[in-house]
Amino acid sequence: MADDAHAKSLIEKITALPTERIAEVEDFVDFLSQREHGLSLVRAGAAASAPAFAAVWDNPEDAVYDAA
Repeated sequence: MADDAHAKSLIEKITALPTERIAEVEDFVDFLSQREHGLSLVRAGAAASAPAFAAVWDNPEDAVYDAA
């Protein structure tokens, strides 16, 4: 999350734009927010599945591949 100084500076820049550009900025911010939410879900899924896969990934037969 941005600190107050960055947020204030960004708001000033955005309000100085023409109306049609403000709509573009809003769309871009929505895109970034959705992408971040998607990445959070992927990270959470990977973290949740790691214990289930640990037995498969960490075994003596496959240790040779870990060294590479």
